[in-house]
Amino acid sequence: MVKWATRKTLLIVGEGYDEVAFLNHIKQFPGVCGQGVQITIKNARGKGALGVIDWTTKQIANVAYDKVAVLLDTDTDWTPKVAKLAKTGGIQVLTSEPCLEALLLRVLGQIPGESKDLKKQFAPFAKNNATRTENYADNFSRPVLAKARAYEPTIDALLKLFGI
Repeated sequence: MVKWATRKTLLIVGEGYDEVAFLNHIKQFPGVCGQGVQITIKNARGKGALGVIDWTTKQIANVAYDKVAVLLDTDTDWTPKVAKLAKTGGIQVLTSEPCLEALLLRVLGQIPGESKDLKKQFAPFAKNNATRTENYADNFSRPVLAKARAYEPTIDALLKLFGI
C-alpha cells in the first residue's frame, strides 16, 4: 500500500509582473519548496488593490488552498473596505507602501523619492527590468531580506509564508 503525504498549499498573488518576479525570486531560495508546502504564485495583472482582491477571490472559489496571500501596492484602491473584503475572504494581505519599488528601496537602505519617480529610482537595482526573476538575485539575497525583516513587516510576513 502506498502512503500519501499531504502537502500544504499556498497561493500567493502578486499585483503585477514585478511582484510575481520578486515572489519567484524568493521561492528559489534553498529549502523553500522543501518545507512540505506547494507554493503557487499567480499574477493579478494590476488593477489596484480592489482588483487584486477580486481576482484572488475568483481564483480561490474554484480551488481550495490552505493559505492565500496577496502582495499589493497601497497607492491605488487600498481602503478599509478592501481590507475587510480580503479578511472576509480569508486572504492575507501583504502591503507594499506605497508600492513595491519603495518597499524594496527601503530594504536596500535607500530613501525612496517622489512616488512618480520610484520605478526609475528602483530600476538599477533590478538591472533595469523588474519583471525578470533573475534580476533580483544580486541585491535581494536571503541575508539581505532576513536583515530587512526587522524593520519591514511585509518582508517579515512574506518570509514567514515561505517558511524562512
